[in-house]
Amino acid sequence: MSAHSHDHHDHSHSHSHSHSHSHSHSHSHSHSHSHGSGKVLLFALIFTGAFAVVEVVAGLLANSLALLSDAGHMLTDSLSLAVGAFAAWLASRPASRQHSFGLQRAEVLGALFNVIFMFVVVAFIAWEAVERLFDTPEVDGGAVLLVGGLGLLVNVIVAWVLMRGEQNMNVRGALLHVMGDLLGSVAAVAAGLIIYLGGPSIMDPLLSLLVCVLILVSAVRLLRAVIRVLMEGVPQGIEPAEVRSVLAEVDGVQALHDLHIWSLSSNKHALAAHVDIDSLAQWPQVLPQLQTLLRERFGISHSTLQPEDAALAGRCELDAGCAASI
Repeated sequence: MSAHSHDHHDHSHSHSHSHSHSHSHSHSHSHSHSHGSGKVLLFALIFTGAFAVVEVVAGLLANSLALLSDAGHMLTDSLSLAVGAFAAWLASRPASRQHSFGLQRAEVLGALFNVIFMFVVVAFIAWEAVERLFDTPEVDGGAVLLVGGLGLLVNVIVAWVLMRGEQNMNVRGALLHVMGDLLGSVAAVAAGLIIYLGGPSIMDPLLSLLVCVLILVSAVRLLRAVIRVLMEGVPQGIEPAEVRSVLAEVDGVQALHDLHIWSLSSNKHALAAHVDIDSLAQWPQVLPQLQTLLRERFGISHSTLQPEDAALAGRCELDAGCAASI
């Protein structure tokens, strides 16, 4: 009894030591990342916020839904970028007693907020567009063309800045808004051009509807990614069966069970598993090999591995009262 418990205590000590080492390394890594994405989002926020005001005034003067919906987008962009910047700041906060993983999930919650917000915006624009299909007001094509063109330029710059930044889920949420906005500007320019050249004003609401459909497609895609993280799903691109077989190839490892793989945020994954090994004495050699494999092959920097003596496990399966007597 005492020999076994000593063995177990010794393992947990060595494990926690190597574990905390790898964790602190990855933490400083994530800090610089979130900080970078926060700065990028903040720049985009100021840039879009300023232009949104211009577009609202122009949309009201020109009586154009394409322009107003574009302005609405710009305002929601600003809000979504603000949420994104705040989430990036939260995600970069150090871990605390209450939040042992830190606040990395803030990034996912920021993205979730943005997706839901986007659905509301799309529903509002679609409603307005359908109303205007039946009762199309006169639109000043020239003004729409000019302001829509400027809006397009602003969006291209912001989208380019966001795409060059670090690609996490939070930035994707903000980019979703900006891309929707970019398409809105393209629609506004197209509508302005058609109306300016003497085409029907109905093109204005029709093109607004087209943009709604395009935005919905990317919003649903991002929502699925967010739900996967929040439901502790296995991260995309990682196959549990492959992880199991790769780790089982390490000398001394017989099998893995109780394997759990999940995401802390879109670029940080964690794993927990029980490892059956030939003898607990081998654990100090086996653990670093397993951690290195997880980090290098699968990008999993946060792993909690519990060793179990394969011979003991085999005996326990035969005798139900065995675990209590050890």
